[in-house]
Amino acid sequence: MDYLAQRTHCIDASGIRRIWKMAATMTDPVNFSIGEPDFHTPDIIKQAAIDAINNDNNGYTLTGGIEALVEKISTATQKEFGWENPSVLVTSGLSGALTLAMMAMVEAGDEVLIPDPYFVSYAHLVNLHGGTPVFIDTYPNFTLTSAQIEAAITPNTKILMLNSPGNPTGVVYSENDLKEIATVAKKHNLLVISDEIYSEFSYDQPAKSFGHYYENTMVLRGFSKSYGMPGWRLGYIAAPQILDSIMNSIASLQQYTFVCAPHPFQKAAVTALDCDLTQYIEDYRIKRDLIFNGLKDTFELIKPHGAFYAFVKAPGGDATSFVEKAIQNNVLIIPGSVFSQKNTHFRISFATSNTQIEKGIQRLLSLC
Repeated sequence: MDYLAQRTHCIDASGIRRIWKMAATMTDPVNFSIGEPDFHTPDIIKQAAIDAINNDNNGYTLTGGIEALVEKISTATQKEFGWENPSVLVTSGLSGALTLAMMAMVEAGDEVLIPDPYFVSYAHLVNLHGGTPVFIDTYPNFTLTSAQIEAAITPNTKILMLNSPGNPTGVVYSENDLKEIATVAKKHNLLVISDEIYSEFSYDQPAKSFGHYYENTMVLRGFSKSYGMPGWRLGYIAAPQILDSIMNSIASLQQYTFVCAPHPFQKAAVTALDCDLTQYIEDYRIKRDLIFNGLKDTFELIKPHGAFYAFVKAPGGDATSFVEKAIQNNVLIIPGSVFSQKNTHFRISFATSNTQIEKGIQRLLSLC
């Protein structure tokens, strides 16, 4: 008897995690593989979590999150988008938010539009819940147009996934891009899930949220990247009143799955939202410039304007072959096939020290 559900055959082990594990067995590796900030959680946030634990804030919370955090997010959301009484649900990481959203809305026959390249979880989550991922090819510039969306829409299209600033490309959609996308989304009454986990990491201009341009939007954000606390598993969904019924269903699903986000870390997140991230972002702008300027004369790549990734075309167009060669030379990078239907590029995460970035650049250049 096969005890596994058929849905488990839709996924496999993360290629990112496999390569990350390799770093522990290598001598002097440059690890460009994992999307985890290289700075520590600010001390003031750590102390807030410690205080919460010591004050016995260790039990369950309301499913939607503690009042102080929900109110703070709601107030900021209302100010940013002009949404009156927005719905807010605090989740166990942005991954938890994605999982619950797909669970609530996707079923057999539903199609979800996913710009390609994409964050690795999107396609797997759609498949797990019986839907069909429909990939929109955005190569070579990784921008999304209304014509591309129109060409992909069928009577079964329900959701459009957006991710800006983007993983793995580092692309930040312009205001004109977002307005164009909003026009076609409104025309077809799509629900848009806007993954904005890297919203703070925008280096050349502030990243615009899709929530400004289209009301039928769920904005997903989190604390993992911006505040250096990925292991704390804390994120949230914010949506306008028009989506209240969906948000209520998502909250019900959280009640019977994740139950609630971690209590002491919710307390700490109230403090986190007041932290100044200016210096962290400036440090990452420098890292972005090191990567781009170091590789641009030898490799083909689009300058990343946000997040902390560069998506680089592999010499010869075979990313798997080049990644194997790089790993043999102690540079850990991820083949583009992890994030795409194509295998022409590889992803670099420049979330590491400047010294390691410079060392990694030299090793990559030596391979060409």
